[in-house]
Amino acid sequence: MSTFVLLHGGGMGGWTWKYVRALLEAKGHTVYTPTFTGFGEREHLTGRDVGNATHVQDIVNVFKYEDLHDVILVAHSYAGTVAPGVIAQVGDRIASVIYLDAIVPYSGERIASLMGYMPEEHVATLDAMLEAGEGPVGSGVHEMQRAAAKEHPHLMDPAREQWLLDKLSDQPMKATAGRIAVGAETIKQPVDYIAAAVTVMTAMHERARALGWTMHQHPGDHALLVGDPEGTVDLILKIVGRKVSA
Repeated sequence: MSTFVLLHGGGMGGWTWKYVRALLEAKGHTVYTPTFTGFGEREHLTGRDVGNATHVQDIVNVFKYEDLHDVILVAHSYAGTVAPGVIAQVGDRIASVIYLDAIVPYSGERIASLMGYMPEEHVATLDAMLEAGEGPVGSGVHEMQRAAAKEHPHLMDPAREQWLLDKLSDQPMKATAGRIAVGAETIKQPVDYIAAAVTVMTAMHERARALGWTMHQHPGDHALLVGDPEGTVDLILKIVGRKVSA
């Protein structure tokens, strides 16, 4: 059986893996679903200094204190910006890396400009404000996601979508505006990328291909881990099984 560390997306938390985790554990796997500082049940710990480096350390500490080795690391959405920093520090403890419709950043980039939310010069100014202890603590990602869902409902049961939307929390602005110190281009080991069909991550799919990562397709949307946990788990386990038998 395998050990999984599942990293969540923006505005979410470890809770978002509820259905995937249950399926994996039912098959006998060990699963960790940590929540980044400032998200979910840890939203009370947010601050202007809480960003990518904080979240990298959150996960490195999980590896350290849980004494984890031979881990399958799965990064969804925002977590694609965290995974490279984690791999740089504890890569020898990671057996497989899977990006689940996640952001593929290069070193030095910022999410807000990378994803086209605002021009780079505006993001840099905002980041400087945060460094000076000024500016907004949160980025409003949770409200952006709720508004988007009204225009384009998720491909899932309405009750489950409501469960997802009700639990969303804000994302620290530093995580959105701050530079990502360690980018995806630094990852030396093979990466498998699961690309959703209906998503804002299409440009990230192209980046994954350009890096030579192995691509896998899923017919769902960006919230596939909630909308189709069965299909998501099937894909993940097929990837893991292929690596084990190789």
